[in-house]
Amino acid sequence: MKLLHLDSSALGPNSVTRELSAAIVAQWTAAPEGVRVEYRDLDASPLPHLTGASLAKADPGEAADAERTLQQFLDADVVVIGAPMYNFSIPSTLKAWIDRVAVAGRTFRYTDSGPEGLAGGKKVIIASGRGGVHSGAPTDFQEPYLRQVFAFLGIDDVEFVRAEGVAYSAQHRSEAIAGAKATIPQPSRLRAAA
Repeated sequence: MKLLHLDSSALGPNSVTRELSAAIVAQWTAAPEGVRVEYRDLDASPLPHLTGASLAKADPGEAADAERTLQQFLDADVVVIGAPMYNFSIPSTLKAWIDRVAVAGRTFRYTDSGPEGLAGGKKVIIASGRGGVHSGAPTDFQEPYLRQVFAFLGIDDVEFVRAEGVAYSAQHRSEAIAGAKATIPQPSRLRAAA
């Protein structure tokens, strides 16, 4: 089984989502069946934001990295994403990654009956950290957006491991992280691997 681990927080060792995504990956790699992990730190090694030149593949190096990024996503059975809430949504570095994996003809296509996702059969686990409490509130553009993006790509197995209110106090942060870790989904055989 191939697991793709992405982090996007700019907070380094102070990041809640990096701590949570590492805990998720540790739990999945401790499973008896072999799990191969590929890691990408989107803060340390960000992808360029999509431009007209990107689409035209004007820079061969950028085009090659975009293809590697897409193939890495396509090859993964499980994708673990550290996704902090920045300004009610996601970091721009994570959005740049999404722009490289949402590719017409590769991960989705348009048909006479509407869009069709082509990247199904994967499990996506999102480690979400939020300074405030936003679940179910109109201020939450993060979770609905990520659910929509992955559904559009054909992935319906999406789970969130969420720590909220981490900016309220040190105690609240600690309790929120512990509570989030208690919700980490157990490793399981994927439909595609069965």
